[in-house]
Amino acid sequence: MKTIIQIVLWIACIFFGYMIYNSVTGPIEFKKVKQERFAKVVSKLKDIRDSQEAYKTVNKKYAKDFNALISFVDTGNYTITQQRDSSFLRYNKAFQIDMPVDTILIDTLGSVAVKDSLFRNDNRYKTMMNVPGAPNGEKFEMKAAIVDKGGFKAPVFEAKVAKKVILADQPAELLARENAQVSVEEINGSEIKVGSLTEVSNTGNWPPIYDSKINK
Repeated sequence: MKTIIQIVLWIACIFFGYMIYNSVTGPIEFKKVKQERFAKVVSKLKDIRDSQEAYKTVNKKYAKDFNALISFVDTGNYTITQQRDSSFLRYNKAFQIDMPVDTILIDTLGSVAVKDSLFRNDNRYKTMMNVPGAPNGEKFEMKAAIVDKGGFKAPVFEAKVAKKVILADQPAELLARENAQVSVEEINGSEIKVGSLTEVSNTGNWPPIYDSKINK
């Protein structure tokens, strides 16, 4: 009987020791996994933003879907211009003499391929709709619209993905805690996104630390 009790106590000690160890190391490992995966997602969202800004420069609006955006990057061109100051003489009726008038001349120098400008020899733009490491091949959700701001019609876009897609294999309680984050050093809320469908903004909701990770 004494031997059985000792075995039970040893099993209990091992179990509770594991639980204590896991409660300490679990959040640490979760944070490491989270930051690595979030950095990859942010990198993709920045590619989407850069591509959308190029699309808007040429088309005066944002692409509504990835097919249009990728096709534009693949075949689109930027027009290269040069701006220079100039002046000419114009007759002034009030003074009855020719007077100099300042103006700005814009010269067209040529064009450059969008994909060369943004991605050089990298074809990653062709898969920028795919969420990195998504277990079921999930894609970013992207929309574009026109908003009215004080009578001014402005094009906007938004691309996003839920954290639960990126952290699908992580403990539910840690994911729930992550979705409730409120900190200047974290990505707050349940989604990682760039742009907005209600505000004229192309910024992302991630803190500067993720830009530093990408730059490294």
